[in-house]
Order: sequence, then C-alpha cells, then structure tokens
Amino acid sequence: TGWIESVPPAAELEPGKSIAFSVATSADLAKVTWRTSGPQNIFIQKMVDFFWNVGAPESEIDRLNDVGALINPVQIGSWIDMSAKDGMDGGWFFPVPMALSLCIEAADAGEPTAKLSEWAQRHGVEQCLSVGRDMGAAPPRQTEFRLALPGAGLSEQLDVALAAFAHFGFPAVPDGLLNVLKASTVPGLELSVITSSEGFVRLGIMQPTPTPAEISALCAAADASDEALMDFARRAMDADEPRPTFVEYQYLIPGYGYSVYKEGFGVVFWWDAGADNA
Repeated sequence: TGWIESVPPAAELEPGKSIAFSVATSADLAKVTWRTSGPQNIFIQKMVDFFWNVGAPESEIDRLNDVGALINPVQIGSWIDMSAKDGMDGGWFFPVPMALSLCIEAADAGEPTAKLSEWAQRHGVEQCLSVGRDMGAAPPRQTEFRLALPGAGLSEQLDVALAAFAHFGFPAVPDGLLNVLKASTVPGLELSVITSSEGFVRLGIMQPTPTPAEISALCAAADASDEALMDFARRAMDADEPRPTFVEYQYLIPGYGYSVYKEGFGVVFWWDAGADNA
C-alpha cells in the first residue's frame, strides 16, 4: 500500500476533529516532504501497518509504541519525503507540546542528546513542539525535535538559535541567509534538530511567515527560482497566493545526504496543505 492509503478517511473523524496536511520543499524543488497528522485513535493502526508493510525494523515499530505510551499524544502523524535523485524516506512524529526532557527519551542516547540537553539548560529551552523518528531500514536511526525558542523578540530568539549552531559544532549560517533572517521582525523562531547515535544529522532555524520579498531573496541566495517555487506551491496547495507557514535555514551534515539529498546549507519552505474535517 502507498503512504496516502495510511491516512485515515475523514469519515472516521469524531465531530470537531480534523486531519492536517503540510508540505515542505527545498527552494530548488529537489526535495519534497509530505506530512499528515490527526487523532491518535484513528491514525495509529494504519500507520503501524504501513511501516510494517514497507519493511521498517520491528525494533523501530516497538520504539514508536514505547514512546507513544510514554508521551501519550492526542495527535500523531507520519511523513514521507522524496528527492530528485530518487531518495525516499519516511517516519512518524508527535506534533504535541511536551517537555524536552520527555521527548529526548525518543532518541538514541549519545553525544548529540547530551549536547542538546546542555544547550537547552543553558538557554532555558524547555518545550518541545514535536518529536519524531525516521523509519528507514538502514541505521543510524534519526530523531527529529522541533523546539520553541525563548526570548522577548526575534533577536533574542536568534541568539539562542545561533548558540545551538556553535554548541553542536555546525558551521556559521552564511551572511546571505542570515541577513534576511536578521531583517525580519516576526518573532516565533523555532529550532529543528535531528540527532542520531553517531552524531548530529541536521540543524535548522525556522522563521514564521516569510514575506514575498524574503522568499525572493532566499531563493536567490540558494540559486533557485522563486517563480518555479511559487508555481509549484500554487498547484500543490490549489491556491492563488499561497504563503509559507515557515522558512527553514538548515544544514545537513556531509555524509547524511547518502548521495540523494543535498548536504550543507539549504533553504526549505513549509506550507499548510489544508485539512480534512469531520
């Protein structure tokens, strides 16, 4: 069965509940990620069946159940991504606010989780907005955290994010990208962190609701066409003027692209792709 068949039909929703969809795409459209989430009670069995059918390791299905029992999220979801070089991956996520100390239990212990905890304690980062795992067959397993950044305004939040790049051993964000971020006035920055037992995998700063001018500047910095990006978004979202919910400034550690995903710095736009309602 395909991934889309693992999404429950809207007919199974209780009144007032919904199933959400989102899309993330690199500025050059070389990678696209689809995500869906909804009530745990209608999602869990179809999700487990899908991962089982595509050959996910039994130990990872056990981990999904164990972390689910620990966090008991009301909402759960799954994702699948594809790249122009025939890359494909998938996994699960719990898009519910929880203590960072709790969601670290989802990850494989190692230096990255220790450094993540150190940085979080130093900067007062306490809340995880989402946690998830990839279900690919080849280790090392990857765990993704999405974190709310503390601070009164954007510049304070950005300082905390840039401190993570330094503390985790990532290169500095290039000026061409950083200057766009610094010029923004919209607070609500988030941090996306992917760890594995062998090291950090990816780190990203997520800026909410980028403007058309910011989209153009970031596409130019990423050697991508903003016209092609927006054309894709209009078609995928079936909207005249779709606006990204976030833009993510991310760095993928060399070696973790497995020859099918772009390594180093990249720009990824996140879009709300609508919802199925009861």
